[in-house]
Amino acid sequence: MDVLDLARWQFGITTVYHFIFVPLTIGLAPLVAIMQTVWVKTGDDKWLKLTKFFGKLLLINFALGVATGIVQEFQFGMTWSEYSRFVGDIFGAPLAMEALAAFFIESTFLGLWIFGWDRLPKKIHLAMIWAVAVAVNLSALFILAANSWMQHPVGATFNETTGRAGMTSIGDILTNNTLWAAFPHTVTASFLTAATFVAGISAWWMVKKARTGVAKDGTTAKSVYRTGLRFGCWIMIIAGIGVIWSGDSQAKLMFQQQPMKMAAAEALCHTEDGAAFSILTIGDVNNDCEGVTRLISVPGVTSFLANGNFNSTLQGVPELQAQYEQKYGYTDEAGNAISYSPNLMVTYWSFRLMIGFAAGSVALALAGIWLTRKGRVSDNKWLARLGIIAIPTPFLASSFGWIFTEIGRQPWVVAPNPTGVDGVWLLTARGVSPIAPWLVLTSMIVFTLLYGVLAVVWYKLMHRYTIEGAPEHVEDVSPTKIGGKPRTADGDDGPLSFAY
Repeated sequence: MDVLDLARWQFGITTVYHFIFVPLTIGLAPLVAIMQTVWVKTGDDKWLKLTKFFGKLLLINFALGVATGIVQEFQFGMTWSEYSRFVGDIFGAPLAMEALAAFFIESTFLGLWIFGWDRLPKKIHLAMIWAVAVAVNLSALFILAANSWMQHPVGATFNETTGRAGMTSIGDILTNNTLWAAFPHTVTASFLTAATFVAGISAWWMVKKARTGVAKDGTTAKSVYRTGLRFGCWIMIIAGIGVIWSGDSQAKLMFQQQPMKMAAAEALCHTEDGAAFSILTIGDVNNDCEGVTRLISVPGVTSFLANGNFNSTLQGVPELQAQYEQKYGYTDEAGNAISYSPNLMVTYWSFRLMIGFAAGSVALALAGIWLTRKGRVSDNKWLARLGIIAIPTPFLASSFGWIFTEIGRQPWVVAPNPTGVDGVWLLTARGVSPIAPWLVLTSMIVFTLLYGVLAVVWYKLMHRYTIEGAPEHVEDVSPTKIGGKPRTADGDDGPLSFAY
């Protein structure tokens, strides 16, 4: 492998791994905030138990997410220094905003929430977790602003003297229509992930308690876990509707801004009127469009999804390739032909796996609501198994969504804006650092091994505190004024025992 291939693999490995933690944190922080809000409003202890149970899992996930995210930014300088030189004046702004405005807030207020249970008045303590919930979503906004600029550059101009992109308007970057299509889709997908996590664990615990007869006396399983399951299921339904709506909006925009990505996603190998939606297509793994064969497809649906018209015309991969060659060149600096088409097989299947894995959440939401209707507590072992099986499905859907988004953009690291900014684009091959391949290979192996160790630590911690379950007894230790003395120096409700 050359430096380009190794750098791509390294960034892909670390990014997909990091994004395991991101959607759960973005979604779970607001859900924990809602649980605590209901407790503050009603005084019902079952919501305090759910808050502490899932709050503890949120803390573990947040810590691992931060640790793995730091490596991401180092890679820009280590293996993508030419890319960093080209976009540094622009890309650095939203990243700095994320670090200063969002990460600072979420870290500070998360600390106050952890250690403030017995030192802050109840409503002020509640405000801490809401600040965290807002900040994690604000963090997602700034990160997506940077990524959306790479997908669709705006607010910038190409400086021929320096050979770099320069910012002309931070306002344009933060109001990029690509950003405001991606942000709702990412946030709703994160809520779907977190809600599936809450519902899946609650379903497993409810069935476990019910099968031992503990739930029938109306205690923990019935009051706490059934409540957690139904809460997660209803959030899943709302978030699922949001995912579909925002995904459709984002796809329509991508047909305009990156038609090659969407043509590859649909295996659209020729320009068509009333383009069909492919359900099953087989093809040449060597990315030969002529070797692709559609086996099952629905006429007109892709055209409708793209333009709201079943008969509209969509361009195929070869026609788009010819247009790109004419506008951006036929060969690179070494005289090699440039393919402007992403890998068809990866793009096609990652798009479908992104959609298909969402079915796990749908199945759990429907089963959970039906089997717990009218106050029932289910002891159905298949519901417990479905809960566990469904938990990883939205994580996988999100990961394949990002694989589709990033590989579908290739060969661009900064895709050209088809309607606005001129000259601000960069081929991925031109963004790598001029270093020896063994250096990239070494760092890739080190990161992969390190991330493997962190994965084991994350799993063991999540498993340990999930198996412990929600606390059987909780106490309101809130003081009446700031700085009040703790009512309990130790025990289940002590701040340190909650944090660790």
